[in-house]
Amino acid sequence: MSSSAARRALAVTAGAAALTLGLAVPALAHVTINPGSAEQGGFTKVAFRVPNERDDASTSKIEVAFPTDHPLAFVSVKPVPGWKVEVTEGELPKPVTTEYGELTEAVTKVTWSGGKIEPGQFQEFEVSMGRLPADTDRLVFPATQTYSSGEVVAWDDEPKADGSEPEHPAPVLRLTPAAAGSDGHGGHPASPAAAASPGVHAAPSVAPVTVAAGSSDGTARLLGGAGLAAGLAGLAAGLLGLRRGSRTAPAADPDAKHP
Repeated sequence: MSSSAARRALAVTAGAAALTLGLAVPALAHVTINPGSAEQGGFTKVAFRVPNERDDASTSKIEVAFPTDHPLAFVSVKPVPGWKVEVTEGELPKPVTTEYGELTEAVTKVTWSGGKIEPGQFQEFEVSMGRLPADTDRLVFPATQTYSSGEVVAWDDEPKADGSEPEHPAPVLRLTPAAAGSDGHGGHPASPAAAASPGVHAAPSVAPVTVAAGSSDGTARLLGGAGLAAGLAGLAAGLLGLRRGSRTAPAADPDAKHP
């Protein structure tokens, strides 16, 4: 094969590869939920991953709708630097009975705004939630992405029955049966509100509950107190030893002759 023919073949191959990638990337560049699955009946922490699809605009707002047919009693969000978060609660179309009692209101939407996802970048917005329902195999979270140009893209198409991906797929969390012996937490941090009394609806919080810092500080104080107690005990033992030594020492002989 001549060098010119080889160059033409290489150009055709490169063009085909570029076309394939060009068709594949848009299909992948949509709002997703990660991880994509969790155990039924437990708590989980997920991240809504938002890529920026435009070359001439940045993403300035993302809204995620929460299911009202399978409402979540506890929802908290992790702050994202540079972004303002708003958790919206609303009345449910009909009350839902859960292990915590009857829910008439729940989180219906979470909105992040004021930040910026530049072209070629993505951002993740973390949410802790539960308990996940045990009577369905999926939860759908329709999302709306707003660009600085004013363009709004709705990612709200539900999964197709044949398994193919729709044009604007909504983020979907697949729910799997809880494993035998599972505590229902699915390996993710459980909401601290899980211990709340049944029937009490915990208000959403925009600040994550941090246990590590408090427990480390408490451990340090405990060890410090133990060290102080041990030091005082040692000092008391030393003083007692000195007193005993002074009592048992032989008395000086007044008639002894000095050299």
